[in-house]
Amino acid sequence: MFQKPDTNLTNALRAACGAENVITDAETLKPLGRDYTEDLQYEPALAVLPATAEEVAAVLKLCNDARIPVYARGAGTGLSAGSLPVYPGVVLVTSRLNRVLNLDMENFQATVEPGVINQVFRDQVEALGLYYPPDPASRGSCFLGGNIAHGSGGPRAVKYGTTRDYVLNLQVALPTGELIWTGANTVKNSTGFNLTQLMVGSEGLLGVVTKIVFRLVSKPQYDLLMLASFSGAGEAAKAVNEILLTGIVPSALELMESRGVELSANATQTPFPFQEGAAYYLLIELDGNDQEQLYRDAETLFPALEKCRVMDVLQADTADQKAKWWKVRRSIGETVKSASIYKEEDTVVPRAALPALLTGVKEIGNRYGFESVCYGHAGDGNLHVNILKNQMTDEQWNVELPRGIREIFELCRELGGTISGEHGIGLVQKQYLDVVFDPIHFQLMRGIKQVFDPNGILNPGKWLEA
Repeated sequence: MFQKPDTNLTNALRAACGAENVITDAETLKPLGRDYTEDLQYEPALAVLPATAEEVAAVLKLCNDARIPVYARGAGTGLSAGSLPVYPGVVLVTSRLNRVLNLDMENFQATVEPGVINQVFRDQVEALGLYYPPDPASRGSCFLGGNIAHGSGGPRAVKYGTTRDYVLNLQVALPTGELIWTGANTVKNSTGFNLTQLMVGSEGLLGVVTKIVFRLVSKPQYDLLMLASFSGAGEAAKAVNEILLTGIVPSALELMESRGVELSANATQTPFPFQEGAAYYLLIELDGNDQEQLYRDAETLFPALEKCRVMDVLQADTADQKAKWWKVRRSIGETVKSASIYKEEDTVVPRAALPALLTGVKEIGNRYGFESVCYGHAGDGNLHVNILKNQMTDEQWNVELPRGIREIFELCRELGGTISGEHGIGLVQKQYLDVVFDPIHFQLMRGIKQVFDPNGILNPGKWLEA
């Protein structure tokens, strides 16, 4: 089906991008064959590091003409194996496309390249009094191009939305070597099909993003952080909806299972105010430009929390205390994974269905004999389910567990949700897509793939083939 890169292609890539930017050494290539997804490892044939949009387009055209697979890769922080080179091909690394090209204060816009780190961009924007809200847990290392590829969210999606809500326009390199802009640098655009939104979340299957135009918002001046503890999953999950029914929309509303909090606090050596008997915690952040109003809003939330039998509510008194609580929350995923071989599911349901999802996950785990640690963006119904192997046998892990995962996804569908909220499908969720997609869905999406990538060189082996 595909050819392997040969000397002619290697030399052509060196001519296009510079000899020093084409990697063929097996030891140097090895890290490019894995990401943060479980323990998967593949072997790329070579890697190329273009520095401009034109170089990206040249790489794609050379590979397309030679029928060589191309896997676009950012920082390698993905959780669905979305960028891994399943077939021996070319890994196109975007790390040299790392410039913030323009910060437009008049229009509240920024133009950036895909290799810019999320946190670096956020810091530059905030220094000007503007704000880019999407902040995945890996914000200190993940690239904005990867955020585009997976439609990343983060804790502040409950109030501000996800990555796709901030993308106005994209420059994209196509397999045939053309560079196109998908839309316009305008908030409104009703001109033709929305190719911009089609590219967001497309996981490198349709083209390679080379420039991004983001919209920005004003930076809130103040924030207030609260920590509520609950003895049961049902009470914690129900509290999410009760909070939102008050009419107050927190800037973050994060659910944390106590087991995950313990692992995270211990691993990072971060003090945390554990409540004896608490099974779940809610981290509640409010933000705005009126500090006194934030205090009044916090008071308004107490009856809603008490209605759900909250055990205790604490408020962070200092910036340092806020940072510590957030550090524990953001480190849960990484520290849970260090405790055992694991699988992470990225379930999402309408937020009112969160109690039923959480209860169902635990019941399915009891039947199949696996431990799960749950946490996530409760304000938008996005529950991360980390499943630990612990003492499960290989047969239970490899044969029984997939059946349990399928039941979790079927429950998501029944509750009106789906199988991924922000991590993408990539490779690891490929086998479960039939839970939410009918044959007509696959037919339509294969048709789109065929138009953009007729030779199927972009990210082959993942959930959608040409």
